[in-house]
Amino acid sequence: MTDDLRIEGLVKAYGPEGAVLQGLDLTVPGGALAAVLGPSGCGKTTLLRVVAGFLAADAGTVAVGGRVLSGPGTRVPPERRRIGIVPQEGALFPHLSVARNVAFGLTGLDRGARARRTEEMLDLVGLGGYGGRMPHELSGGQQQRVALARALAPEPQLVLLDEPFNALDSALRAGVRADVRAALRATGATAVLVTHDQQEALSTADLVAVVRDGRVAQCGTPQEVYRRPADPWVAGFVGDAVVVPGTVEGGTAATALGPVPVTGPTPACEGMVLLRPEQLRLTAEPAQAPARGTVVDVRFHGHDAMVTVDVAGLDGPVEVRAAGPVTVRPGDAVGIRVTGEASVHP
Repeated sequence: MTDDLRIEGLVKAYGPEGAVLQGLDLTVPGGALAAVLGPSGCGKTTLLRVVAGFLAADAGTVAVGGRVLSGPGTRVPPERRRIGIVPQEGALFPHLSVARNVAFGLTGLDRGARARRTEEMLDLVGLGGYGGRMPHELSGGQQQRVALARALAPEPQLVLLDEPFNALDSALRAGVRADVRAALRATGATAVLVTHDQQEALSTADLVAVVRDGRVAQCGTPQEVYRRPADPWVAGFVGDAVVVPGTVEGGTAATALGPVPVTGPTPACEGMVLLRPEQLRLTAEPAQAPARGTVVDVRFHGHDAMVTVDVAGLDGPVEVRAAGPVTVRPGDAVGIRVTGEASVHP
């Protein structure tokens, strides 16, 4: 049986203020890396602590590989759950060497087997030969790799990562994320990454679960969640969104940005049309474009720029992500064309 994670109807409250988790459901297939994404206070960390066994749920079940860890009349203690944990900032034991940190959970093995497993895990995370060093002699990224090696060493069924890249600078974060993802894939471990960073979730995970008010608002592949958001809130939280009113008829939405094809069979209705900023294209000939506007602001990001445009017929401006050299300036008149399809929410 695969080591899939199944969470059903999970409820957890801390007091009279109300439940933090409100009947949360989530399934992570065996061997997949799922990112649990949501704003502060939505219940991400509480979910992780309940799955790990540090908190008792008020209702619902948690099962890994078909074995119920938490449910009515059942609560397996944390040390017997076969779950590895990678906390924020590594949390290594400062008085133990790297090798002894990694070997900490390897009980029941003789000295030789422990040493071999420890070196195998350090090699896996790219730190072979670092076993004799102390944690303070490592960089932040290296400490996170050691924390991952420590979590993977006992061959857990599930690995939980609690915002492990927060303390790293942006230049280092992408490399460490890639190393962590590669190590998890190499072992075939099922993993759950808790994060509030949308780009981290989209670029790292096989599955993204967006949590809102203690429930999963949408769960799917990164492309599904980004391109077909469940509602305007999810669209705005997972990346930048352009939301405009429109009227749908015959598979096309009539909007102030011009006619826009919509995804899937959509009945005639009025609703909110959701686009991404990269679906909008600027043209220097406003008279020949479906929509016209005036540039309000230009924010250069290196690989692209975000151009804010006031569009005739809309109450507020729209954001256009422009690649390559951007020649427009605030005050310029521009045209806008829409590419691709939009999702519609009546």
